[in-house]
Amino acid sequence: MHIHILGICGTFMGGIAAIAQAAGHTVTGCDANVYPPMSTQLEAQGIRLIEGWDSAQLSLKPDVFVIGNVVTRGNALMEEILNRGLPYISGPQWLAENVLRGRWVLAVAGTHGKTTTTAMLAWMLEHAGLNPGFLIGGVPENFRVSARIGEDPFFVIEADEYDTAFFDKRSKFVHYSPRTAILNNLEFDHADIFADLGAIETQFHHLVRTIPANGLIVANGNEAALNRVVDRGCWTPLERFGCAAGWHAGAQSADGRFTITFKGIPQGEVQWDLLGEHNQMNALAAVAAARHAGVAPGVSIEALAAFENVKRRLERRGTVHGVTVYDDFAHHPTAIRTTLGGLRAKVGQLPRPARILAVLEPRSNTMKLGVMKDALAASLADADHTFCYGAGLGWDPTSALAPLAAKAEVHNDLSQLVAAIAAAARPGDHVVIMSNGGFGGIHDKLLTQLARTHVR
Repeated sequence: MHIHILGICGTFMGGIAAIAQAAGHTVTGCDANVYPPMSTQLEAQGIRLIEGWDSAQLSLKPDVFVIGNVVTRGNALMEEILNRGLPYISGPQWLAENVLRGRWVLAVAGTHGKTTTTAMLAWMLEHAGLNPGFLIGGVPENFRVSARIGEDPFFVIEADEYDTAFFDKRSKFVHYSPRTAILNNLEFDHADIFADLGAIETQFHHLVRTIPANGLIVANGNEAALNRVVDRGCWTPLERFGCAAGWHAGAQSADGRFTITFKGIPQGEVQWDLLGEHNQMNALAAVAAARHAGVAPGVSIEALAAFENVKRRLERRGTVHGVTVYDDFAHHPTAIRTTLGGLRAKVGQLPRPARILAVLEPRSNTMKLGVMKDALAASLADADHTFCYGAGLGWDPTSALAPLAAKAEVHNDLSQLVAAIAAAARPGDHVVIMSNGGFGGIHDKLLTQLARTHVR
């Protein structure tokens, strides 16, 4: 089968491309405004990438067009596909029908932590010798690729609640029919497609309805929204994490050690370099899900010691003149607060000399709509100074960050933003750049600017 993927450079659709090629299909695709790591991953796999949406791509004559949710009505190529009555399908549905059918699917859902938890879970199964397939919304350092077909029966997938395609408004995860499902947490997000938290809870309930009675749901025991989802009906065994009655993590020591218990029974001690309580919660969920797939908790705990996290999750991009620059995917106030809180715990409490400079691009659809703007200042409390890129927003970030007073500044020009960060940086500082996009290559630009600048 020849498939042509529209929106191939998104992490999800790029993952489908890699899996389809490994399954023996011919794969081509198109996209616009591409950036690493997906563009480089596609190139390394020899998948032909076409820039833009020119309808001349119809001359490729694929068997089916696989449509990413970046594609909307009015897209030139999509309009011609519709006009000619050519076959098309969404990415999640193609994956479900051609890859997931008949496999033991382990799905990881939640507002935050999906990518990291999915990577942890896939690594646990790999460490146990099970060679799982996976599709992850980022590039795990342990695998160096975001997706692979793997061997039967296990397939681990990041289960996104965002809608499937312009012609299918169900959440992506309802296509996956998981046997094991993690419900990591649940907050309001994706304000461009959901009216309120209740609407997202309904989609999660639809997911719960698809999980068989011989499956397992692993749910965060501290989330009221998830409790409401489960209370609407649950036909599957349920294990909770984050609470003493289920899977529980002890306090993490300064050298990265903590114990895991299940129903009060010790399962082992983790030692790793990851920061924050949120990563402990991710680990608990992954250990529980792996146990359902037959991996003993002790083996999963061993795997955590060798877990190398995911690119763009507080990923250190470089250190110049004593200034360390990180790349992080955080774009929701909760994720921003969690990222900065974890780093603050590592570098010391204020007002110790190690400073955190937060650099934020409010790029997600929810952020652009301004739905979360009132929570933004509080989420940045652990930063010593905040720089915000304000270009293209429909609201005033200066006003939203006013509670931070002189600790925040807004720039609408990327070059000026880079110059301001470099001028403010001091040896020993930690600069955390947060965006769910490429942010104009700011990481390399800042490192170059720091190398040219006499840092105080």
